[in-house]
Amino acid sequence: MRGSENHGGPAPLPGGSAQGGLHVAIIMDGNGRWARARGLPRVAGHRAGAQAVRRTIEAAPKLGIRTLTLYAFSSDNWQRPAQEVSTLMQLFHEYLERETPECVKHGIRLSVIGRRDRLAPELRRAIQRAEEATAGGRNLHLRIAVDYSARDAIVRAAHRVNGRRIGRAGFARLLGEAIHAGEPVPDVDLLIRTGGEQRLSDFLLWECAYAELYFTPRMWPDFEGKDLEEAVREFHRRERRFGRVLEAAG
Repeated sequence: MRGSENHGGPAPLPGGSAQGGLHVAIIMDGNGRWARARGLPRVAGHRAGAQAVRRTIEAAPKLGIRTLTLYAFSSDNWQRPAQEVSTLMQLFHEYLERETPECVKHGIRLSVIGRRDRLAPELRRAIQRAEEATAGGRNLHLRIAVDYSARDAIVRAAHRVNGRRIGRAGFARLLGEAIHAGEPVPDVDLLIRTGGEQRLSDFLLWECAYAELYFTPRMWPDFEGKDLEEAVREFHRRERRFGRVLEAAG
């Protein structure tokens, strides 16, 4: 990606429990409130938020992050005013067209998870082009959640079980199929939510079973590489026991 204040960046932090580095998920909250506080229309907040996405992607590999999942548009967001929804979809389309070449250049694989049947045909085609063009990326797997609901995805995956006896790994594969995610990715190590709210908002409920949660009052358009670095450092300060006592975990 271009134009980051993080060139050179901090020294890489050690990876997490996930193979190939950390899986970090972010609920990018606060665009509308950021714009309102400045007397701007909500769309200005969404455009500023797109710049925060770029800064975060640039910083992520230097911090040991190999999978980054961003919550861009929930299934419940269809209830927002039609004009705002239309603008968000247009911005997402523009983002795909503009950033796909940059992703290819920097070895970033881009995937879109969530439903696709409610997206406009031209947006679906843009998603397919972006995923195909970036499929060889190895430096970072960027996943963008659009028309995504964790509860709906779990229900759809449960329907696919069809009476079979399957374990967690098998169900995770069905869950991936339900959201167009392809092969399963490691569970989320660290979930970040900006904007001061402290809830999951129907995001990656299965994958966040043992995720560390990190909440910051910083609005998403103000989020920078140094904020991501602090969240990752806080993650590494925590003990992760996965239900075991410390001695057994060791």
